[in-house]
Amino acid sequence: MTTTVRRHADAYHDSMLLMAATRALTASPGVDWGTALMATPLNVELLAEQGVDARDARANDLLLVARAGSPEDAMCALDAAEAVLAGTRAVERDLTTVRPPTITAAVADLAGANVAVVSVPGPYAALAAHQALSAGMDVLLFSDGVSVDDEVALKIRAESLGRLVMGPGAGTAVLGGVGLGFANTVSPGPVGVVAAAGTGAQEVLALLTAGGSGVAAVIGVGGRDLSRLVGGRMTRAALHLLAIQADVDVLLLVTKPPDPDVLASVLPAAGGKPLVIVAQGAEEVQTPAKVQSVRTIDEGVEAALTELGMPAPELGTGLRAMAEAAIERLDPERIAVRGVFSGGSLCYQAMHVLSRRLGPIYSNTPLQPGWRVPAPPGAHVCIDAGEEEFTVSRPHPMIDAEARADLLRQAGDDPTTAVLLLDVVLGHGAHPDPAGVLAPVVEAITGPSVVAHVLGTDADPQGLEGQRAVLADAGCLVARSGARAALLAAAVAARDASLVEGVP
Repeated sequence: MTTTVRRHADAYHDSMLLMAATRALTASPGVDWGTALMATPLNVELLAEQGVDARDARANDLLLVARAGSPEDAMCALDAAEAVLAGTRAVERDLTTVRPPTITAAVADLAGANVAVVSVPGPYAALAAHQALSAGMDVLLFSDGVSVDDEVALKIRAESLGRLVMGPGAGTAVLGGVGLGFANTVSPGPVGVVAAAGTGAQEVLALLTAGGSGVAAVIGVGGRDLSRLVGGRMTRAALHLLAIQADVDVLLLVTKPPDPDVLASVLPAAGGKPLVIVAQGAEEVQTPAKVQSVRTIDEGVEAALTELGMPAPELGTGLRAMAEAAIERLDPERIAVRGVFSGGSLCYQAMHVLSRRLGPIYSNTPLQPGWRVPAPPGAHVCIDAGEEEFTVSRPHPMIDAEARADLLRQAGDDPTTAVLLLDVVLGHGAHPDPAGVLAPVVEAITGPSVVAHVLGTDADPQGLEGQRAVLADAGCLVARSGARAALLAAAVAARDASLVEGVP
C-alpha cells in the first residue's frame, strides 16, 4: 500500500463538500482508505493515527489523503476528490478560486442573497455565523461543536436584528422552496414546520408528501433550542414567522423532549394558528386550545393532515403478515433488536417505540444514563452511526452508505439478534444509491430478520420505490415509516404480531 497526500494552502471547503469528496475518493478503484479534510489540530491528530504526518499544515489548509494499492490508484482517487470540490471545472484549477474565501466577499458576489449556510469546524463556526449576521443574513448553522454559550450569544444577537440562527447542527431546511443541507424534494403546501431534529424534519417532509400535502417552509432551530439554557429563542421566532404567513394553515413542531417551561413560553408565538407538537419522548405536554401534542412523527403528520381535512397516509398495510412470517422462522435463542441508524432522530424515535414494549434499549445516545453501551449480552441495542465517534474524519453514513456495513455485519453475526433494524435516508446531499450499497450487506446476513425504513419522496433523486424494491429483493421487511419499522421490530422480537396494530 502507498499513501499519497495533497495539500492546498488556504483552500477552505465546508464539511458537506468534504464528505462528498471523501466519498468519491474512497469509491475509487484500489483505495483502501482515504479522506478529504481541513487541517484543524484535531484532524491532524487523527491523521497521525493513520501514519500521516501533517504537522506543518495550517487549519485553513485542505488535505486530500489516499492509501491505495499503487501510486497510480492513489493519484486517480485524489483527482476524483478534486473534481468533486472543483465542480464541473478542470481539476487543475486553483482550488482557492472555487468560491469566495470570506462571507463578506460572498455577499458582494451574490447580490440579493439573504441566507448564509455555515459549515465549518465547531471552533470557528460561531465567528462565521456572527459575520453572516453582520452582513444582514439569516444563518443556517450546519456545524456541530458550537458551545451553548456561543449559541445563546448568537441567538440573542439574531433576535435583536430580526434574523434567524438555525442551528447549530441544523441539517435540514426548506426556505423559499429551496432545500438546504439534507433535504427531500417536496411540493409547496400549507404546513409550516419548525424542527429541532434533522432527520425528524425529513421524516415529516416524507410523510406529508405521502399524504398528499406539501410544506410552506421548514426551519431547523438546533437540538438545544428548547432547552432551559437557550430558552427557545429561535423556535419562538420561527413559529411567529410562519404563523404570519398567509400560505401557512397548520404549524408542526418536531423536537426531542423540551424543557416544559420553555415550551410553554414559545406557544403564544403560533398566534392562534393550529399547532401540532411532536415532542418525542416527553411526558404528557399540557397544551392550550388549537395546540395538540403527540409522541411520534406518524401521529404528528396525521394530526396536521386532519387539520387540513386530508386523510393520513396508510402506513400499517401488510405489517401483521410480515411480523407473523418473521416470527414463524425465528430461532428461539434470537431475542434482541439491534438497530444501526444513520438518522439521529430516527434512532431516538425508534428507541422510544421499542422501550415502551421491550424495556431498556442500550445505545451510544441512550434515553437513560444507565442504558449506555456497552450492553449486557442479549440486550436490545440501537446505535446512532451519525454520532461524532463514528464520523470524525470520515463521511456521515447518510453520505457514505458503506460506513454502516461493519456495524450491520457485527449485529447480524450476534446469535442473539432477532431483528436488525435500519433506516435509509434519501434526498439531496445523501448517497445516490444507499439501498444498492446496503442490499448485499443485509442479504448476506442469515438468522435475524432485517427491518428497514426508507425515508424519502417519489421526487427524490434516488427514487423512493426503487430503493424500497432493492431492499425488499434483498430480503428486508420494508416499513412505511420509522415508527412503524420500530413497531414491526418490537413485534418480531416479542413474538407478538398484534403489536404492529397499535399506535407507535
